[in-house]
Amino acid sequence: MDKLSAMQAFARVVESGTFTKAAESLDLPKTAVTRLIQSLEEHLRVKLLNRTTRRVSVTPDGAAYYERVTRLLSDIEELEGSVSHARVAPRGRIRVDVASSVARMLIIPALPEFYARHPEIQIDLGVSDRPVDLISDNVDCVVRGGEITDQSLVARRIGDWGYGCCASPDYVRRHGVPQHPLELESDQHQVVSYFSARTGKRFPFDFSKNGQRYEVYGRYQVSVNDGNAFMTAGLHGLGVIQAPYFMIKPHIDSGELLPFLCDWESDPLPLYVVYPPNRHLSTKLRVFVDWVAELFERHDRWQRELLVQCDARDALPPPPANGAKQAVLSAA
Repeated sequence: MDKLSAMQAFARVVESGTFTKAAESLDLPKTAVTRLIQSLEEHLRVKLLNRTTRRVSVTPDGAAYYERVTRLLSDIEELEGSVSHARVAPRGRIRVDVASSVARMLIIPALPEFYARHPEIQIDLGVSDRPVDLISDNVDCVVRGGEITDQSLVARRIGDWGYGCCASPDYVRRHGVPQHPLELESDQHQVVSYFSARTGKRFPFDFSKNGQRYEVYGRYQVSVNDGNAFMTAGLHGLGVIQAPYFMIKPHIDSGELLPFLCDWESDPLPLYVVYPPNRHLSTKLRVFVDWVAELFERHDRWQRELLVQCDARDALPPPPANGAKQAVLSAA
């Protein structure tokens, strides 16, 4: 029996909850994982796992063994990394999950730069806006916005998402430019609404200035639960959007979106890299996390540049009366 492989298989089965998921994450046949666990139990002369047709659970002896095994596996990985080529050129596979808009607009476009530094790292990139179970899905880390509610997870704060308000030129032609957040609640305007994929709850736009604070829901014709769909709806004139600066900046630069209400601030959304407490932060994962943090530091600079642009463009005239809305764009 390869004792180390058996320990790795056992730890992965406990973390994922099934032999099938464990086998997939280890790139092994399910039968091979089953044989490794059986050999380990025979060697230890103790039952580590309770097996049913639907799920695997750990026995009390198995739980105690798992706690020691994970520490041992982490120590081995750290030891190998400290004395091998991996310290200079980290290599291997990591599984990362990010929100769809972050993947499309930030992570994926910058990956050639990452691979220029670390060509031997392989990334399995899960792209979704749904919550991910890091343990059962066997994910090494996730990049997510919002406060971390699960205190059992390890989180590194790498930045903040600032938000800006904007709409397409076509929308501005038809509806004018709002001069105050509460105008978004009027019959003259409509928003693109965003709702939680998990709870179905709508998220309001928020605005703060000089001690004043407003949460605005507004009228909407379309509501979505995906960041890319939200941006697409805004670009096609379906309503005002309030979105992260990194998402709207390219479209403001190109003239596809017009910013306004720039003297009002929105609550920044904290951004974290999150990983399980029992998952050792290996060299390959550490360099990826450091790179993502560096990427979002650049995003902060882009945000400051955009605010300067926004201040200049926010000098648009107030909404014209009735049929004269075409004149709004003359100052943009």
